[in-house]
Parts: sequence; C-alpha cells; structure tokens
Amino acid sequence: MYAMKRGHLVAIVLAALITLPGIAIRVTGAFEPLLHSQPILVATFAGLAVLGASFLLLWACDALQEDLSQTLVLAIVALIAVLPEYAVDMYCTWMAGQYPQSDWPHLAIANMTGANRLLIGVAWSVIAFLFWLKTRRDVVLQRERRTELFFLGIATAYAFFIPIKGSLAWYDGIVFIGIYAWYLIIARRRPVAESEAEGPAEFILALPRTPRRVFTYGMIVFAGAAILVNAEPFSHGLVQTGKLLGVSEFLLMQWLAPIASEAPEFTVAIMFALRGHAGLALGSLLSSKLNQWTLLVGMIPGVYALSAGHIMPPMPMDGHQMNEILLTAAQSLLGVMLLVSLRLSVWQGLLLFALFIGQFIAPPLVHAIAPLPPTDVAHILNQEAWRDYLEGMIHPLFAIIYIATAIGIFLDQPRRLLDVWQGAKLDPPGAALPVEDALEAATKP
Repeated sequence: MYAMKRGHLVAIVLAALITLPGIAIRVTGAFEPLLHSQPILVATFAGLAVLGASFLLLWACDALQEDLSQTLVLAIVALIAVLPEYAVDMYCTWMAGQYPQSDWPHLAIANMTGANRLLIGVAWSVIAFLFWLKTRRDVVLQRERRTELFFLGIATAYAFFIPIKGSLAWYDGIVFIGIYAWYLIIARRRPVAESEAEGPAEFILALPRTPRRVFTYGMIVFAGAAILVNAEPFSHGLVQTGKLLGVSEFLLMQWLAPIASEAPEFTVAIMFALRGHAGLALGSLLSSKLNQWTLLVGMIPGVYALSAGHIMPPMPMDGHQMNEILLTAAQSLLGVMLLVSLRLSVWQGLLLFALFIGQFIAPPLVHAIAPLPPTDVAHILNQEAWRDYLEGMIHPLFAIIYIATAIGIFLDQPRRLLDVWQGAKLDPPGAALPVEDALEAATKP
C-alpha cells in the first residue's frame, strides 16, 4: 500500500516537472527567439507542459468527487480536461480579432471542429472497441447520462442554423452558453453518490481534510497557470512548424493540436475502459463533447468581439468553415441517435470511426477517379480549382451520410428519443438503478 501511494505521488511530481521547461521558455523570454529558430522545440515543450498540467487538473478534480454528484463531477472534469483545448482555440480566436483578414479565423474554426469530431469519431470508438475486446459486451451508460444527451441534442439542433445562415454571431454564443448553464443547473442538483477514486486521486483523498483541500486547489491553480502560459507558444509553435515542414497550418490546428490538448482525457477514459468502467469512460467523453459543443463554440464570438472591439460583423468565415461546422453538427446528430438506447456497441463504434476516417480517404480517391490532366499553365490552375471544388463537396456529402444514418436510427426506434427528453428532469431518490448497475445485478447468479 505504501509503495502504491508513493507511486501515485511520483506520478503527480512527474506531471508537474514536465510543465517546467515550457513555463521556463515563456517566463525567461526565450519564447520569441526559439520560435523563429526552433519552432518544433517550442511546440514540443509547450505541448508537454499542457499535457502534464491536464493530468494534474484531472486528478485534482477527481479528488472532489466526495463532495459533489457524479454528474457534476463529470461536468467539471470534462470542462477542466479540455481546458488546454479552450486555451488554444481562444488564443486563435483572439488573434483572429486582431487580424481578421489573416488565417487566424480559419484556424480557430479548424481547432474547434477538429476537437469535436475527434471525441466522437475516435475517442468514443476506441472505448467501445477496447471494452468489447475485454468483455465482449456493449458499453452501457448510466441512466443519468440522459441529461448530457438531452442538452447535446438541443445544442446540435441549434448548430445546424450556423451554416444555414452563414455566420457565428454574438447571439449564437449566448444560446450555446445558455444551454451549458442550464445543464450545469441540472447537474448540480443531482444527488451525491459514493464512488472510489483511483490512481493519484486516491493518494490525495487519503490526506486529512485541510491538507487535502490545500493540495487539491494548489494543483488546480498551478496547472491552470501552466496551461495559460503555454497556450500562445503551443499555438505559434504548431503554426511555425507547419510552415517549416510544408504542412498545412489548417490541418495542424484541426487535428494535431486537439490530439495533444485532449490526450490526458483520452488516456484517463481508456484506463477506465480497461478496468471495466466503460460506462464512466464514455460518460466523461460525452460530457466533454457537450461542453465543447456548447461552451467552446459559444465563447468564440464573444472572444472575437472583445478582441476586435465590436460585435458586428462577426468573425469572417467562408464556405469551407461553414462546411466544417455542418459536418461536425451532422456527426454530433448521429452520435446522439446512437446513444439514445444508452449503449454503444463495437459495430456502432466502428461505424463512427469509419465515417471519420472516410473524410481523409475520400479526397485522394476522388482526385484519382476524376482528374483534370494539366497540359499548360491554364490547365494547371484549372486542376487546382477542380481539386478545391471536389474537396469542397466531400464534407457536405459526409454530412448527408451522417444525417441519413441518424434518421434511419430514429425511424427504427422513435420511442427511444422520447426517453432522452427525461434528461432535463431530476429522478426521484431511489427511482431506479443506473442502467450499468442494473445490468450487472441482473447477470449475477
């Protein structure tokens, strides 16, 4: 037991230590020179700092579970777990307000849509697959997760209006933030349930009450400061690295940055799944998806307006960004429809993953099937325009596939959707066992 607690303390110390190089680069003023000479080094150290700080935040919030309901704990953990994502995206949005005609507005939308699609297309799928390998069973969610599904459904329905009207305005931000605030009110009123902490959080909970609170809040403050200090170096480092390597800045900010900033959350969810707590793992990822699809999206127009000094016109976005939001909303719709039964099978997870990967495979396949042979400069220019046109058709096509699949699921089990509307209500004490607990009880001899 002593060795285990010592190992947990070592993990906390190591997570804190890997934040120090990134903090040192920013505090000592070495950021600007290194950014121009060694952008990869800047991005690496800043990314490691964000990674270590995220683990500290997760463990600290997990230690708060004795005083809060599981629904609220998941909401707080999910919110803090994606704080690195918020820091990166809000920095891009702030820069967009300073330089509205630059690439920063596109990078802000790329980061937001990439982070949202990774959660469903990759993280949900991995949890379903790993749990199936371990148990040959579907992932079953607790009945309380209908709350997240209800509010995610509302946010998704509203999100379709953004590409329809062609803008993400200040009033859209109010709607999205209002949805999340409503969700927190419901989550706060959930009853507190007994739960066992694992990993470094177990070490924190073993401390006496006063030292535990001091230690926990100290971790939160330190980690939050590390993330805020490293948000700018991480963003600029990725952009400069992309230019150096000839990689699209848009793709770097859409996929590499969210993968790095959400790695702690993915790792913790995978650990829960491997320990047999797949319902809790998927529940935390569902809560993360909700706060990113409401609070993160809702903050973009406000931060942009604050930086630009005006609320109208909104942040400039072209048809490509609108297609990105449309595709993200369509994927979210399918995700909600798959979980209305409060379970996710391995085949459903593979479906989500296949559709996610398909958007990367489709463009080169389309280019191979429908090329425009260049014979002179004019044809080369036409070929580039043709390629851009074909790529612009891929996202709407996959959005249609997502929406059509979601409609098919709804027609197959329309009554399931009515159950999700109960997520806005509080269950009376002792009304029913959570689905996961009920299933376990039913299978016991």
